[in-house]
Amino acid sequence: MTTPATVASPLVSDRSPLKRPLTFAVIVGNRGFFPHHLAAEGRETMLAVLNKSKIRTVIVEAGATNVGAIESLAEARLCADLFRDRRDEIDGVIVTLPNFGDERAIANVLRWADLRVPVLIHAFPDTPGKMTIDDRRDSFCGKMSACNNLRQYGIPYTLTSRHTMDPTSKAFAADLASFAAVCGVGRGLKTAGGGARGARPAAFNTVRYSEKLLEQAGVSVETLDLSEAFGRIAALADDAQTVVEKLAAIRRYANTDDIPVEALLKMAKFGVTLDGWMTEARLDATAIQCWTAMEEFFGVVPCTLMSMASNGLIPAACETDVVGVVAMLALQLAARRPSALVDWNNNYGDDPDKGVVFHCSNLPKSVFIEEIPRMDYQAIIAGTVGRENTFGTITGRVRESPFTYLRVSTDDLTGKMMAYVGEGAFTNDPLETFGGYGVVRVPRLQDLLRYICEQGFEHHVAINQTQVAAPLNEALTKYLGWSVYHHH
Repeated sequence: MTTPATVASPLVSDRSPLKRPLTFAVIVGNRGFFPHHLAAEGRETMLAVLNKSKIRTVIVEAGATNVGAIESLAEARLCADLFRDRRDEIDGVIVTLPNFGDERAIANVLRWADLRVPVLIHAFPDTPGKMTIDDRRDSFCGKMSACNNLRQYGIPYTLTSRHTMDPTSKAFAADLASFAAVCGVGRGLKTAGGGARGARPAAFNTVRYSEKLLEQAGVSVETLDLSEAFGRIAALADDAQTVVEKLAAIRRYANTDDIPVEALLKMAKFGVTLDGWMTEARLDATAIQCWTAMEEFFGVVPCTLMSMASNGLIPAACETDVVGVVAMLALQLAARRPSALVDWNNNYGDDPDKGVVFHCSNLPKSVFIEEIPRMDYQAIIAGTVGRENTFGTITGRVRESPFTYLRVSTDDLTGKMMAYVGEGAFTNDPLETFGGYGVVRVPRLQDLLRYICEQGFEHHVAINQTQVAAPLNEALTKYLGWSVYHHH
């Protein structure tokens, strides 16, 4: 897993962690009767590693405390005040122990700062040839004491893959990338805004959800009736600058050779009003009623606009699956890449670990083999509403790649946020079909499918072409308190 890149899509909410580089607060531990020079050197090493990973840091000035580390009550108060003043920009905390460290100071900083963000505990390794009183670290032992105190204080924390680690190692770089994913999810979902544009399709009880449970989880939902959306569209002139620009963007995004100009113009107007609503309401994601009112009373499908939004890191889910788009957003926050929403749709021959995922589709084009996907009509409902009213799908095959899947659900019966997460791979096995599709291999797929059915999860699942199941599980369970099944 690589360190996530900074993404700056023009539509990404200003509140989103994706709008800026990650920022970590750093606490350097120290204890008086251990060598201070180790704390000073460890501080510089850790800051260099974070700078190389393009992660910003908030840390007390080197001259403000003894060697820029935290040990005394006064130093802990100074550090906590700094963190609290810069709370809005801090995504996570790294506690690094170049020597044993003072566990009380570490716990006090986190309690007083009250950041409520993920915390990574790191300890430097001792070197067998440097175990004299002048160079002995004992960070191995000090880490246990720090964790013991944090547990007493009720502060959750994340551990590195090995008890002690050289921060310049490749293994720690992987841990750092994983922790960055945890921070993105933990911070992003606590302040997310989701939009529901239109009511759920009448035939889809599947996408029912609890808006109140989402609100308790930090996700606020803004609604907009389709009638209001159509009213906003009707007020737009064909030659309005925003419409002309959106039409050009659509033609750049997909191959529209076989699509009537009238349909493209409708899509452009829908896109302008969608962008405007999401900007006004400060939304991070949206779910849209894609059938059949759109086709019957407006004359196109909104798939292309949803695909463009998702590709620009504004996740968009079809069939008004609000909780599905929350899963898309969570994956995106972890991976910093576009997510898609698909159906667990078909078996693949007799292979128990393979299946077909599919949507009509609104998948972001970055997932496809084709660089420029083809726009088409919605074949499934064309027979009901007429082909001429269903132009606007984005079609293509998902390229061969590893992926993470995530489904989020609001369980009204227990009053909990529920989810399952795991990893698999898209394959290049032959398949002839339409829409957006791919063949997947998931270890113990039959066990996963049984779990989905037994627990009553929806048939929709969010996917992202990265491997971030472990940090997602950590973020959702440890820092958000959700009930999560991690399929291995």
